Amino acid sequence: MKFDLRQLFRKKQVQEPVQVKAMPQHIAVIMDGNGRWAKQRGLPRTMGHKHGAANFKRIARYAASIGVRYFTVYAFSTENWRRPAEEVNALIDLFIQYLVEAERDFSEENMRVRFLGDVAAFPEKLQDLIRTIEAKSADRDGMTLGICLNYGGRPEITHAARKLAEQVKAGALEPEQITEEMISAHLYCPDIPDPDLIIRPSGELRLSNFLLWQAAYSEFVFMNVLWPDFSPENLEEAIDQYTGRNRRFGGV
Repeated sequence: MKFDLRQLFRKKQVQEPVQVKAMPQHIAVIMDGNGRWAKQRGLPRTMGHKHGAANFKRIARYAASIGVRYFTVYAFSTENWRRPAEEVNALIDLFIQYLVEAERDFSEENMRVRFLGDVAAFPEKLQDLIRTIEAKSADRDGMTLGICLNYGGRPEITHAARKLAEQVKAGALEPEQITEEMISAHLYCPDIPDPDLIIRPSGELRLSNFLLWQAAYSEFVFMNVLWPDFSPENLEEAIDQYTGRNRRFGGV
């Protein structure tokens, strides 16, 4: 059954979170294509990142308005440090600027903000801002917004394995007692459920080290649109694809 999400999800019509059969509660997005978007327009890559950051706020607010409970975005990966230093520094400055603005904007939307990744690698100013935003938003009960900064799926699993290895070394845990649930409990944000739907715009067809553990039974939608151009209608289209699928989780 197909849903006419373009009508259901028009923001002006939304009074309460939209209730749709099989509506994904957790959507994760790989925000890809900022640099290519800028190149197509003869602009520096940093301009693409600025437009992408502005679009991130627009799409996050729209996701909250249609009843998504968790919305996680891939903002900066562990591999992004390989980019030119000028671009990396510009990205860090952009994170600081937009996180300050986002905290103001998202407080009005009652959003809780969580950060996934090894943020200790960032300048202290950004680390302080991250801690402040998480603390200020901790008691909000609206949509949880997850922002992946200096994040990698493999480093996250390695982090969990080291935490469990420490318990084994201390004699508090036997290796054969380790379960999948224990590994999940030692990920960066274990209280955030696994994503139901992962969307990757830009035309690329890979996960790029994003939520590797959590994506075991996620549905994927790949879209040929660069992130700065990704619209609420694109989000609706991805959800529409999701609602038409049969999630069996290995069963019949």
